[in-house]
Amino acid sequence: MNFPKIMGIVNVTPDSISDGGKYNTVEQAISHALQLVDEGADILDIGGESTRPGSESVMLKDELERVIPVIQGIRAVNKTIPISIDTMKAEVAQQACNAGATIINDVSAGRFDENMFTVAAQADVPVVLMHMLGKPKTMQENPTYGNVVQDVYSFLEERVTTARNAGVTNVMIDVGIGFGKTLEHNLELLRNHAEFAKLNVPVVLGISRKTFIGALTGIENAADRDTATALLHALLLQAKADIIRVHNVALCNTLRTLTGALN
Repeated sequence: MNFPKIMGIVNVTPDSISDGGKYNTVEQAISHALQLVDEGADILDIGGESTRPGSESVMLKDELERVIPVIQGIRAVNKTIPISIDTMKAEVAQQACNAGATIINDVSAGRFDENMFTVAAQADVPVVLMHMLGKPKTMQENPTYGNVVQDVYSFLEERVTTARNAGVTNVMIDVGIGFGKTLEHNLELLRNHAEFAKLNVPVVLGISRKTFIGALTGIENAADRDTATALLHALLLQAKADIIRVHNVALCNTLRTLTGALN
């Protein structure tokens, strides 16, 4: 069984739900990113705007000032590690790609900025399209679906087609665990996660430190959910994820080593 690639999270924000402010300076973020590479990250995901429930959008200028120097700093040391820019703004994506980013991770799936797919097509980089119900500020206000698996599948199918029609040749998907979903919605998506492989594109799974894990385990502090995150990933190895997006790379890399030893 192939273990998914590990995408290490680098939040350059003051208000992320689990590590906001911890890597808030350029120097701290670069150091943390390089540490994640040493710990086994296959990809780095750099974000300058929190998308936690209830979060507000940040100004373009502020987001650029947070992420571009970090990407440049990583690239000054490591020329080859794939870098994902986590943004909903096409201008941020454009400048990030110019600075050395090689993937665009858009939690709005290209819905919030009409230029996002144009930027991705011109830069010839992969785009991660994630399902989110509404916007981060309001997404957890009574999220409702007819059938959450079918609804998310149909949404992602449409976004993949739209991206390809816009010239994006390499598309990935993310079901958006915790983004406009109740606990039961999240569990239903995880139970049926292998269904999304039928879209025939790489699948990203992001569950690290999320609120639903706290609800299941009683672990209130998000930063204390790393062990539970790794255990859940172990239980989800049949879920057809190609990339897992995590905070604690070292722990998940240990899980990868143990999994490989058993194969």
